[in-house]
Amino acid sequence: MHRVYAAFGFGIVALGLLHVFSMPRNLTPQALWFASGGLAMILTGVLNVLNRAYGTGAPGLRWACIGANVVMVAFASLFGLISRATVGQFVIVVGLFVGSTVCSLLRRALRPGSVVRAA
Repeated sequence: MHRVYAAFGFGIVALGLLHVFSMPRNLTPQALWFASGGLAMILTGVLNVLNRAYGTGAPGLRWACIGANVVMVAFASLFGLISRATVGQFVIVVGLFVGSTVCSLLRRALRPGSVVRAA
């Protein structure tokens, strides 16, 4: 389950990077808004990767991750419906976020015994 969660987390990061790097080259407010969606995906993916590693020792991280995932599922679903995304696009994007949401809710997807130590 740890590897599945890692795949979802890194998959979201990769999708976000693809989104940022496919931003239109002319700097317009719309292009920057497009890039901000990719940045949100990257940050959500990183949050999932961190939760996988440290979630058992950092309950605040775990709850922040769950919240971010739920918001991203809702946003991606709504955006997919409004933008008339293809079935494939919808399944990939929403599937990554739903999968990471499910994994973030399962304690067995988190690395056991991972404790955050203060410096």
